[in-house]
Amino acid sequence: MNITIVGTGYVGLSLATLLSQYHKVTAVDIVPEKVELINSRKSPIKDNYIENFFAEKKLDLTATLEADEAYRRSELIIIAVPTNYDSKTNRFDTSIVESLICNISKVNPDALIVIKSTVPVGFTAHISKVYRTQKLLFSPEFLRESKALYDNLYPSRIIVGTDLSNPSLVEAAQQFAELLRQAALNEDTETLVMGSTEAEAVKLFANTYLALRVSFFNELDTYAELKELCTKDIIRGVCLDPRIGDHYNNPSFGYGGYCLPKDTKQLLANYADVPENLIGAIVESNRTRKDFIADRVMQMLPKHLEGATATVGIFRLTMKSGSDNFRQSSIQGVMKRLQAKGAKLLIYEPTLQNQSTFYDYVVENDLESFKNKSHVILANRFEPELQDVAERVYTRDLFRRD
Repeated sequence: MNITIVGTGYVGLSLATLLSQYHKVTAVDIVPEKVELINSRKSPIKDNYIENFFAEKKLDLTATLEADEAYRRSELIIIAVPTNYDSKTNRFDTSIVESLICNISKVNPDALIVIKSTVPVGFTAHISKVYRTQKLLFSPEFLRESKALYDNLYPSRIIVGTDLSNPSLVEAAQQFAELLRQAALNEDTETLVMGSTEAEAVKLFANTYLALRVSFFNELDTYAELKELCTKDIIRGVCLDPRIGDHYNNPSFGYGGYCLPKDTKQLLANYADVPENLIGAIVESNRTRKDFIADRVMQMLPKHLEGATATVGIFRLTMKSGSDNFRQSSIQGVMKRLQAKGAKLLIYEPTLQNQSTFYDYVVENDLESFKNKSHVILANRFEPELQDVAERVYTRDLFRRD
């Protein structure tokens, strides 16, 4: 089968790598450097599984800037482009997805289009009517940063949303689900075909639950820290209950990254005419946690220093150990609060080696110099190289994982 995948981020590139083991796949992007890297079998994103596949597997994968040419020769076109949350409209910006659907429908009206981008609840059904297409499916992704290909090889579930009143589109959904299942390494993956609107809701509710869990253990940690209790003991005692489980429970500076902040806000927007208390509280809890962290850091600064001369070192902008992605990382929200309180910030981030600044913040590329210049070091995730200055490090990474 000839497959085109539009977008080569975590979702698009991991799918392209997965499917190109068995099919001819063309990856479309607008960034020449990314296209060149992929064609040279180098991954433009940090994912060890993708890097290993590029080095060891024979993949029928080509990247290109020529979108229309790729569309014309494809039977299946997967859209995996960003849909950022627009705070002005209170919804995802789906303009790129919409323009792609419009263009693909003109260039190759016979191609089956699958949306992998996260969209508002009801988007697929609405856009199918707008463009009068009966060739549109929605399939949510459930991938972890830096483990995207692994999560495609060992998926927790495969979900495809379709128009259940259209037998041919239901069959197409089943075929696409089977395409993903056959490429996976766990043969008994649970597969669900449902209405496209329900599938869209699954994605937003799943991520909002994860945000809820992060927020719960962060608020537990806030309580324990202020009451001078041992957070680790409380979490261990709570999580030994098998109904709760010992996972996704390591305190942090708040949920962040590309998906959870925008997905929770989009779900809240979808509740505009529906009674709720919990969804809005999750979004607000994340703001409160960042406020609390900023206050605690300010309390650690030497009392004899004025705010402008007290330096807070920011150790890594990334959300997780082993990651190079810091889009909307929670620590950046804390940084804004610290700056507003008058603290001087200094960043150590290895992925910024060729930069002296990050926005308005100074970047220090030498770790030892960074340590020496910082009165307090803020670290969302603790690393061994901070051990010698541990007394000056503020972190809530109690379990040294996640």
